[in-house]
Amino acid sequence: MRRPIVQNTSQKKPLIGFIGQGFIGKNYADDFENRGYTVIRYTKGSAFAHNKDKIATCDIVFIAVPTPTTPKGFDCSIVQSVLPLVGKRKIAVIKSTLLPGTTDMLQKEYHDIFVFHSPEFLREKTAAYDASHPNRNIVGISVESKEAKLAAQRVLSVLPKAPFEMTVRAKEAELVKYGGNNFLYIKVVYINMLFDLAKELGCRWNVIRDAMKADARIGDSHMEPIHESGHSTETHKRARGAGGHCFIKDFAAFSTIYEELVGDDLGKKLLHALRDKNNDLLRKSGKDIDLLEGVYGTRAKRS
Repeated sequence: MRRPIVQNTSQKKPLIGFIGQGFIGKNYADDFENRGYTVIRYTKGSAFAHNKDKIATCDIVFIAVPTPTTPKGFDCSIVQSVLPLVGKRKIAVIKSTLLPGTTDMLQKEYHDIFVFHSPEFLREKTAAYDASHPNRNIVGISVESKEAKLAAQRVLSVLPKAPFEMTVRAKEAELVKYGGNNFLYIKVVYINMLFDLAKELGCRWNVIRDAMKADARIGDSHMEPIHESGHSTETHKRARGAGGHCFIKDFAAFSTIYEELVGDDLGKKLLHALRDKNNDLLRKSGKDIDLLEGVYGTRAKRS
């Protein structure tokens, strides 16, 4: 569903709420304020904690809170805990990554509000730019009623315009996020393997990399096998592997749901091999060990 070309600019702008002020929520909220919207921010235990009751007055509430994957599995409890703050008949737009089927479940539980999922595509280093210059706006709905579609269109109308915009089923929106992150996860693992082979063959990596980047099907993202990164106290000048706050947890969650719903033996073995190879790259370079153990527990320490 595309946003109408002609919009009624005389209508009063909706009051926008944000729950969660990590790098995702903060940068989206900043962008809305920069575009002239009145924004109410709320985060527990922060300078915005006093705004808790004001969230109910907001017309559209964006939720960007942690949805971790732990050794016990995917956890959306924080999302569930804040949804009651949204006012009746208002719109809740969950930006947090959700396993396919979660939005449908939440919509049934909180039937007096609209519960949508709109995946975020922000990169940590360029989050402010990405928030104001989206390449995609996707809104996933659970109930394909006229009322829900109009509410989704309202959400699209307040977002910065993107070249690609769609209203889709909630499960589709949720899977798009996992599809993208895990595609890049696999790309990182492969590029690391190709780098090691190039080194053994005596090839110059910059030549291989630049020639491959020139192929439009491959592109220039995630083509550096060695880089400065990591979230521990050490300086990782030779960090390797797919790390960060999204890749590790999202691949683990995707693997679990794939095994549960598809479950073919070859697919399971492939996912396990990719996980083990990436975890080995992270461990040997000392990258994001805290994040790795947060997802896999002490199993992440094995060599």
